[in-house]
Amino acid sequence: MNSQTIVGEVRRRLTEIPERTELADEQLRQLVEAEVDRALASSGEVDSEKNNLMRRQVVNEILGFGPLQDFLDDSAVSEIMVNGFDEIWVERNGVIELSGRTFDSEDQLLVVIDRMVRSSGRRVDQSSPMVDARLPDGSRLNVILPPLAVDGPALTVRKFTSSGLTTDDLVASGALSPDAARFLGDAVASRMNILVSGGTGTGKTTVLNILSSFIDRDERIVTIEDAVELTLRLPNLVRLEARPGNSEGAGEINVRELVRNSLRMRPNRIIVGEVRAGETIDMLQAMNTGHEGSLSTVHANSPRDALRRIETMILLAGLDLPLRAVREQIASAIDLVVHLTRDSKGRRFVTTITEVSGMESDVVTTADLFVREHSAVGGAVPRLVTTGLISQRLDLRRARASS
Repeated sequence: MNSQTIVGEVRRRLTEIPERTELADEQLRQLVEAEVDRALASSGEVDSEKNNLMRRQVVNEILGFGPLQDFLDDSAVSEIMVNGFDEIWVERNGVIELSGRTFDSEDQLLVVIDRMVRSSGRRVDQSSPMVDARLPDGSRLNVILPPLAVDGPALTVRKFTSSGLTTDDLVASGALSPDAARFLGDAVASRMNILVSGGTGTGKTTVLNILSSFIDRDERIVTIEDAVELTLRLPNLVRLEARPGNSEGAGEINVRELVRNSLRMRPNRIIVGEVRAGETIDMLQAMNTGHEGSLSTVHANSPRDALRRIETMILLAGLDLPLRAVREQIASAIDLVVHLTRDSKGRRFVTTITEVSGMESDVVTTADLFVREHSAVGGAVPRLVTTGLISQRLDLRRARASS
């Protein structure tokens, strides 16, 4: 008897138990396991190891997320990538590898996708074939269906792994130096506006979570995200999440609208999980009008590229602003760019901490305060060292706070 046959048998038996809908999660799991054991016993299977594997597969299929559940439970797995029903890739300890596991069919994959999306209160179907959502454990989910995904449904889960991490953990792993950690703590406490940049999967959200630990507990914080990932441990915290439109395209609330609304919520700081579009100008204006100490992330290949991306997003927002005015907003609002990189071994670390110095002519000027050395001994992470330059903006904010 294969797992799908047992799944069908157990589901049939469960429909005959009307009180199942009133059971707590653990009670329902015990009931399902008991029904699986009964089905296995009737099949005559006596191999205990095979039975344990079958029991886990059936329970995951009925109560969990099928073949993906084991990877979701594995703390070493940080990302799950499904390319059609017969190809599951995972990132384990920073290295991407083919898992060797598959779905039995595309129908099974679609059932799991529907269960995952519904758990977040969102929907995905032929009329709305793309969705960003979050799972109950905080992991980020992205789904795209055919015909947009040519080779079958594509699913990506980025697991939430930053819970409990501190700057000490980053220092211990070599991702940050002790001097740089102290500087960033002072920068956040002194209300410098910080942009965390880097490529996909470099740890931007993790660093943003860690930086938030230096925020004073008396401050009121509003976080704004497309799909919630941040887990700030702050007492006076309001978390806002964008909402997609319904099947008719109505009811959408985007990040830009949330940023505008947050200004009416009396925040001390506004934290935008990631700037991607027109909300960038609203965020910069908030930084320049009394909401200093704000934080955000952006996809970029270098600190200079991060500032160029901010500039481009403002220009593409449809605002009739001259380029110099845009650059003046950037130079005035953003104090620091903390740039992250991931190397070929999957290690993530801060490569540069750059200060925005100001404007010279029509150009935004910057100064690198910390840089990563080009080489290291014995395959270790290259050291992050100070350039010897002193942060002018940090000194200015300290002087302003003491006056």
